[in-house]
Amino acid sequence: MLTEDADSTERPLVLITGAAGSLGSALTRRLSDGYRVIGLDLEEADGIVAFDITDGSSVDKALDEIRRTHGDRLAAVIHLAAFFDFSGEENPLYEKVNVEGTRNLLRGLQRFRVGRFVYSGTMLVHRPGAPGIPITEDTPVEPGWAYPASKARTEDVIREEHGTIPYALLHLAGLYDEQTAVPTLAEQIRRIYERNPKSHAYSGDLSTGQSFLHKDDMLEAFVRTVDRRAELPEEVTILIGEREAMGYDALQRRIASLIHGTEDWKTLSVPKPIAAAGAWLQQKAEPVVPDDFDQGEEPFIKPFMVRMADDHYELDISRAEDLLGWTPRHSLREELPAMIAALKSDPAGWYDANGLTKPPWLQEAEDRGNPEDLRLRHETEFRAAHARNLWAQFLNIGLGAWMITAPLLLGYAGQTGMTISDVVSGLLVMVLSFLALSWRAALVRWGVAAVAAWIMTAPLVFWTESAAAYLNGTLAGAVIFALAVCTRPAPGVGTMAATTGPTIPPGWDYSPSDWTQRIPVIALAFVGLFVSRYLAAYQLGHVDGVWEPFFAGSPDDPRSGTEEIITSDISRAWPVPDAGLGALTYLLEILIGLVGSSRRWRTMPWLVLIFGIMIVPLGVVSITFIVIQPILLGTWCTLCLITAAAMLVQIPYAVDELIATCQFVGRRKRAGAPILRVLLAGDTDDGPDERVDESFERLPGVVVRDMLGGGVNATWGLAAGAAIGIWLMFTRLTLGTEGALANTDHLIGALAVTIAVAAMAESIRAARFLNVCLGAALVICAFVMDATWLQSGADILAGLALMVVSLPRGPVRNKYGSWSRVVV
Repeated sequence: MLTEDADSTERPLVLITGAAGSLGSALTRRLSDGYRVIGLDLEEADGIVAFDITDGSSVDKALDEIRRTHGDRLAAVIHLAAFFDFSGEENPLYEKVNVEGTRNLLRGLQRFRVGRFVYSGTMLVHRPGAPGIPITEDTPVEPGWAYPASKARTEDVIREEHGTIPYALLHLAGLYDEQTAVPTLAEQIRRIYERNPKSHAYSGDLSTGQSFLHKDDMLEAFVRTVDRRAELPEEVTILIGEREAMGYDALQRRIASLIHGTEDWKTLSVPKPIAAAGAWLQQKAEPVVPDDFDQGEEPFIKPFMVRMADDHYELDISRAEDLLGWTPRHSLREELPAMIAALKSDPAGWYDANGLTKPPWLQEAEDRGNPEDLRLRHETEFRAAHARNLWAQFLNIGLGAWMITAPLLLGYAGQTGMTISDVVSGLLVMVLSFLALSWRAALVRWGVAAVAAWIMTAPLVFWTESAAAYLNGTLAGAVIFALAVCTRPAPGVGTMAATTGPTIPPGWDYSPSDWTQRIPVIALAFVGLFVSRYLAAYQLGHVDGVWEPFFAGSPDDPRSGTEEIITSDISRAWPVPDAGLGALTYLLEILIGLVGSSRRWRTMPWLVLIFGIMIVPLGVVSITFIVIQPILLGTWCTLCLITAAAMLVQIPYAVDELIATCQFVGRRKRAGAPILRVLLAGDTDDGPDERVDESFERLPGVVVRDMLGGGVNATWGLAAGAAIGIWLMFTRLTLGTEGALANTDHLIGALAVTIAVAAMAESIRAARFLNVCLGAALVICAFVMDATWLQSGADILAGLALMVVSLPRGPVRNKYGSWSRVVV
């Protein structure tokens, strides 16, 4: 309840609606030296009476309490309470709160003697002007979107309902102070601070802008209006804001200079139809596919904002100077340094104060040290590494030019598809590599890599008859890919992933992304690449035959077993040469294996997952296709067996990095981090902030031991299981087995070898139990299939032996965090 102040007869009474808000609280403090201030808001508090402005009876009840306690004389009523949102769409609350709420208030005030009703309006109710042509209070009222339209309707209600109460409509510019700003300005600062690509685009005239108003100057304008309430005209509208309206481009450059120290911030003018379509698509897609980089936050740029991007609000404040004696003491241009200093000294606090969702790196950085220091550290290191490796992008520009001229120089210009593909690809490489010279456009390097992948693929798609075209696609594409993304710094790694977090996964005792872990995989991929590419050359007609020392093929076919297999119906079922597809896969394995650091299990999870999928699941499928050749085609392919062996041995060396990455993603998911963002940009992790790069300055024997034994251990049981499997694959030769049992021996033997070799990876040692099942299946088949007693007995013994040798786990030398409990 309100009580009468002791000096109530000495100081005039001022009533403020929306008094609990930031502006209302500040205005209450500012007026309290010369006035008694009573507040109205939704919740009762000290000096504030609770009321619901949308309910006429609630308004009357609150006003009756004030009149009973303080009398019916009010020096002024300052009406701040209003509904606002930035959706641009009409909302029932605009009418309910702003328009009808004001009507309820004015009708209730008719029982008071009010010196002045002061309304907090907006300059946005006026038709926008143009640079050099300021708007005045006489500029027509033509609001461009829902919020100012509701303010304009509210002012019509004030004119209808004020009765004998004189009023002043203060049309305010956009508010700011050293810590906060209106949403448009805060968002503009945020985008530049985060180097969001959207910060370089604007859909309007870059010379247009709007007036702003410092919070202190706004308070002073209200105080002067109250002080001069009796001297003002009975009905008056006054523009309140700074005279200068900085153009958008000038404001962009000033903000960028203060944040990033750059004077050459580029802002591009985007055509309105394109910008509006982009804003609409992003807004419509947001509820369905949240942008994890924005934490699912609703996009700020709305289609209505694109339409008004050319609006210019430069103010003529002559009336404020004449009637109120008011001129702004602050200017946005002069206050920007203090605003940016507040942002950089406490980024998290600035985001909170402005109601903005923090970027992921900032959320994590709050517990990892000074967020601004982390951002600057990442940016400084990234720019330095980028500058050291600019040569790679220049070389790619040259290679792009080579691709344009290659059809003529290498003699395959007559192949239209290949020629068009290489010329267009070369142009794209040149343009994208030129853009990638800027460190801000680092992500464009992945675009160059994508074009390079197509360059490697195109000869297969077009079944080129030119060996030179195929060789050029392989070599030039691989080099372009490597120069684009294998050079430092790796593009797309987030701030937190790059600057914080461990090198070794929590609970592990080595990093599965070390070079010593990747080199065996890369070396084996080279073996597969050379063999597969040789076979592809035969499929494309570049060579007349292939080497095959053991398998002659069908008696009635002059071709070797290898030639029969790689030209079979199964092989030709692919739309491209299947050996060429295998060569492409091996080449991509090599290139992806070269990308990133020893922390890439958490800095580039998406890449590790692709790497693992190419090796493990696709490797198993590839091996399966090879091992069924004798069953379906009746012959073997020596070179195919070599590639299968290379692919098989890759699995144990690659699977631990895949496991570490999956563990990491699971930890970040449990911590509440958006999975898509974690996958694409990486993240920090539990453990010390350390960056330990693999060193080759150790003794060669130590390096080789780590390469061959890191996470891989060939136990006697697994070696015996692989030997049994190999023996089973050749029972046709050793025992003369034929028919179904021979096919069964071959299939079970090949699978047993695959499982035994894969289980040599300590992290998936439990996979060996699958060989127990295969051993049991072999025993059953030996009993039910036609064979001699020797063949059946040998299979039974082999099956039992396979089961026995697959039971012991063998030694495990390394730790795998929470995964260790499944290493049984």
